[in-house]
Amino acid sequence: MDSVLGIFKATWGYISFPLFEISGTKISVISVLLCIAFFALSIRLANMAEKVVDKILSDKDLDSGIKGSIARFTRYAVIIIGALIALDTVGISLKSLAALGAVLMVGIGFGLQNITQNFISGLIILLERPIKVGDKVKVKGVSGKVVEIGARSTLIHTREDIAIIVPNSQFISEQVVNESFSGEKIRLHLSIGVTYGADVSLVKETLISLASDHPKVMSHPAPTVFFKDFGSSSLDFELRVWVSELWEYEMILSDLRFAIKKKFEDLNITIPFPQRDLHLKSTDINFRDLLSKKNEADSTSQNYS
Repeated sequence: MDSVLGIFKATWGYISFPLFEISGTKISVISVLLCIAFFALSIRLANMAEKVVDKILSDKDLDSGIKGSIARFTRYAVIIIGALIALDTVGISLKSLAALGAVLMVGIGFGLQNITQNFISGLIILLERPIKVGDKVKVKGVSGKVVEIGARSTLIHTREDIAIIVPNSQFISEQVVNESFSGEKIRLHLSIGVTYGADVSLVKETLISLASDHPKVMSHPAPTVFFKDFGSSSLDFELRVWVSELWEYEMILSDLRFAIKKKFEDLNITIPFPQRDLHLKSTDINFRDLLSKKNEADSTSQNYS
């Protein structure tokens, strides 16, 4: 029993022995372990608090972006409070942190500028909400749905079922296309050309009818057809439709093209292909003799080979 007690005292003395000192505060192994434990607990509580706030706000009549921002700021607040409590367990107060400010600023200036830039950009995104979870965006050649907005980066899920991590700073410094910023609908454009002999009224009625029959094309606003131009080999029309399925707009356009192709064939409406007229002027050159000489030259080179 005495040996066990001796080992316990020796161990306690080792972990409680001051390793270094910051602004008059002695830091030991036990204080560092307690600090890590409190910080880990604060992260766990922050995740729980974010889920609770998100669940509470789910039934409220608020914009999804505002709900996400409130839940995310709640998480950050719990983490900050937990970090302060964790530092207080080792005897480091806010006044003591001022002594580390200069060192941290130097570290940020040399090696952490990108992390800091992305973190500040994440806060700007949460406050201004140029994008929010669920939006369909395009940035730097990446197109997809915003799944999560983190402190450093944003997770985008593409139509190819690929997850791409985009730094938050790109959403602030680069040009971003947000397809669902103004709502969950988008207008699609489909260009089509017909021969000059086609009945333009029948073409317009057919296009509007086919678009209206598609189950994913919105009736309000209704589909419209514009006679765009007299092309070089076709009469050019443009079908414009509104859809609410932003994630499937490519499939909707494909369905409309299939339907238009089939219906036009049934109505004998021809979709022309580009044509060019070639005019040959009379000349003194005998192309038949030139072609004959070329064939003789090719035959001679083959014999030598």
